Amino acid sequence: MLTSASTRPPATGRSILRTPNVAPLLAGTLVGRLPSSMAPLGLLLAARADHASTALGAILAALYALAGAVGQPLLGRAVDRTSLAVVAPAAAAVSGAAFTALTVVDFAAQPLVVAVLAAVAGLATPPLEAGLRAMWTRLVDPRDHHRVFALDSASQELVFVAGPLLATAMCQLASAHGALAACAVTTVAGTAAVAVRRPARVRSAARPVHWLGPLRSRGLLVLLTAALFFGVTLGSFPVLALGVADRHHEGWLAGLLPAALSLGSLIGGTAWARLRQPWPTGKALLAVGVGYACAFVALLMPEPPWLAVTASILPGLFLAPWLACAFLTCDALAPSGTATEAAAWLISVIGLGQAAGAAAAGQLSAFGHTTTAAVPLLGAALAAATLGAGRRRLSLT
Repeated sequence: MLTSASTRPPATGRSILRTPNVAPLLAGTLVGRLPSSMAPLGLLLAARADHASTALGAILAALYALAGAVGQPLLGRAVDRTSLAVVAPAAAAVSGAAFTALTVVDFAAQPLVVAVLAAVAGLATPPLEAGLRAMWTRLVDPRDHHRVFALDSASQELVFVAGPLLATAMCQLASAHGALAACAVTTVAGTAAVAVRRPARVRSAARPVHWLGPLRSRGLLVLLTAALFFGVTLGSFPVLALGVADRHHEGWLAGLLPAALSLGSLIGGTAWARLRQPWPTGKALLAVGVGYACAFVALLMPEPPWLAVTASILPGLFLAPWLACAFLTCDALAPSGTATEAAAWLISVIGLGQAAGAAAAGQLSAFGHTTTAAVPLLGAALAAATLGAGRRRLSLT
């Protein structure tokens, strides 16, 4: 006897991963996204290996990130008008070729060439993350949308943990340029794994699209503003961690605090995916946003190292749920035919917020720990305030 949708027990994370195409698409996307966390470190290591300045390496990393923020909405629009299987492989070929060229260019002797290649690699980053999040609502039962988005958001922490480790390992086992070669390989391999799946080959129905695309949705603009402030918290956190490490003269804290934040995100995302009856997505986003802001208060106080690590877990508990709710809300607010571009805008805006947060925290770090710690707290508070002020646009009432 078949079980009706209304009486079917809620899915678990394991059963969602057994849904056709879900696990292969998620795995392929994670592999294809590794360069986003490998390339910045790889560019810094390659610059140092070629006896170029650290400043050049930092500029290249920033160029890569900013070019990616520009390219994702453009590629997302192309996906909405064709399919992910058409756009992503072409982008991967260009990005992979740029990474390959970076492995044979002398960074110190040809800084302009290297800068162009880094920008091209970022600009052509395949829109795998946005494409996947636009597909989830087609692949998973509506009752389980919050679960699959939570699993997706939690699993992305693996990218930010594994990417730098892989880049460092390639540098140690091969060469600094080997990390950039690995970026080329993972970009192409991950994209290919996604492009061969049937959902990625589904072509979008041809329809006229307003030139503003999803940006004509006022609710989405509210969400993007909140996401910009949310990105500030992510970008400023490593600077805060470095300051804590310097204050305690314990270098290992610079890596452990971000790792603790990621651990909290894994825990929070897993717990969010287990909820049976969450609030409506908009209200949940506001509630999670308030919790995320409150969790940063503990980091304002000077504390011993073990307490700083523990305090770093707290905002992480709300990190993956924030992203899961944000992308669900984004999908609901996106005008018809613009889901991928809308998700790409959300990703890009968070990235821009990260750049701003890192810059702001870096400038304020000279004024002490409390001032530096206030940057992520202020970013999270402004994100929550934006969501609260725009709740009607987001259908939060």
